[in-house]
Amino acid sequence: MPLSAREEAVVYEARQILRRHLNQNPILSSWQAVMDYCAVTVRGAVERFHVLYLDRKNRLISDECLAAGTVDHVSVYPREVLRRALLLNASALIIVHNHPAGDPEPSAADLAMTREIATASRSLGITVHDHIIVGGDREVSLRTRGAL
Repeated sequence: MPLSAREEAVVYEARQILRRHLNQNPILSSWQAVMDYCAVTVRGAVERFHVLYLDRKNRLISDECLAAGTVDHVSVYPREVLRRALLLNASALIIVHNHPAGDPEPSAADLAMTREIATASRSLGITVHDHIIVGGDREVSLRTRGAL
């Protein structure tokens, strides 16, 4: 069921409040803070692929939406993820994307793409902390699942 214009406005305002909070408190200091941030910022009607670029102290340098796709697919290019990491001097990253249909279980393509990015990142000295998939009323961490 789509959101009403009023609900869309509330969601937009909530995102702005969260961004202001993160700008004042840029350390994603707990796992719950990361999950809450992802749950609020990445949901949507189409798949969106975000990367949280972090410095050595796990402070957020930038949250970047690198691609938006369709209701069930988004194209991701590991070289673009890493090119941006190098430009930002990021030491670590967290991959985040949503499943608009609601089921956050990773697909085979999600797992393969995560492996590609993690392998390429290691060769550049960049740590991939996690890949979080947001869907429905929950989030799935590939690190927690042992898939990273």
